[in-house]
Amino acid sequence: MRLRQQLLSPSARPDPGAGPWVSAARRAHGQPYDGAADQQVITRQLPLVTPFGKLIGHLYDAMFERHPYLRSLFPDSMDFQRVHLERAFWYLIEHLDQPQEVADFCARLGRDHRKLGVRPVHFEVFEQALAEALRRSAGARWSEEMERAWLRMVRFAVGAMVDGAAGALAEPPYWNATVTAHELRGPDLAVFRVRPAEPFPYRAGQYTRIQTPLLPLTWRPYSIACAPRPDGELEFHVRRTAPGGVSDTLVTRTRAGDQLRLGPAQGSMVLDGDPARDVLIVAGGTGWATARALLEELSRRPLHRGTHLFVGARTLDELYDTTALARLEKNCSWLRVVPVIGEESGAAESGSVADAVARRGDWSGHTAYVSGPPMMVTATVYGLTALSLPPDRIHHDPVDGTLPPAARPSRAGAPVAITGG
Repeated sequence: MRLRQQLLSPSARPDPGAGPWVSAARRAHGQPYDGAADQQVITRQLPLVTPFGKLIGHLYDAMFERHPYLRSLFPDSMDFQRVHLERAFWYLIEHLDQPQEVADFCARLGRDHRKLGVRPVHFEVFEQALAEALRRSAGARWSEEMERAWLRMVRFAVGAMVDGAAGALAEPPYWNATVTAHELRGPDLAVFRVRPAEPFPYRAGQYTRIQTPLLPLTWRPYSIACAPRPDGELEFHVRRTAPGGVSDTLVTRTRAGDQLRLGPAQGSMVLDGDPARDVLIVAGGTGWATARALLEELSRRPLHRGTHLFVGARTLDELYDTTALARLEKNCSWLRVVPVIGEESGAAESGSVADAVARRGDWSGHTAYVSGPPMMVTATVYGLTALSLPPDRIHHDPVDGTLPPAARPSRAGAPVAITGG
């Protein structure tokens, strides 16, 4: 409670270990942050610090050189953290002229980061390491103007993260959960259920980050494959993507009775409250998990909305949850299902999911939800935007840096790379 009072009370004495970002956060709420001005400065001098791999390498070097104990807060492999930070930098830079959007995003991030044991002093250490990394990366072309713009950007983001963390003090930073069932649906795919030890609040369409005790400090995001259930259990669909990682562990080394940890529910891919609009759901691969949760939620509502579901897979064998799909289609007269198989005939559509959606007609009056592999999500959102579906009615999973920075789409409705992990 004392920490929360220090963070939220304008009249409270400054916390000696909190750093300048606390006052920056308060100013941001009292006076508009001129993110557009800092965006121009940072963008103009991006060639000095990009590609970001070198900058991030210098940042972690400086951090661990000054504070070796911090290394123990990170997993053995730093690859994911480096990619995560690069995506965060791009997100901030691309959206800095929309400070309220950045503040809302970072508040959610701060709420989620509590599970990592992040403390206020760690943010100050990060800022110091970033300043050193900017100097090392830019070399003789470093400028005070560039450094100040970067630090103001980071302080604004961190201030919002602190607000988010403080606002969530009433909920646990993570939930312990027991695996109640685990079924292999293929050599690289598992469907499993967990029962949290405490009620886990979420909405259909959201995701959570999971940690297994076999890989401490390593969290990965997975969509929840069901709408909230009376028994409180959650379902997940996980495809193994690489050996030795979290997905590998969840698919091949996890059994009923094992313990997992769940971070707070996240994501805005939830159903809107407009009963008059029909719904378009596009899912590929294990993106079906999100689609299934949304369909379960739609089936419970008193006013059923006309819904088209495009579900894609590379082969018929990869449609791994056909029993649940058939049950939904049979019981829901308002649902139309279009299977899209990339490499085989016999489905209603073949080829890419994005192309199948484009061929099927006018979606401009619908609300769309898109989940699946990043390239599929990107292509589908582009296609829907081109078909005159307003961007604010296209909801999609986070896109994990599918496009290189130079080729990133504009914010006019196209997905951008954001941090997800």
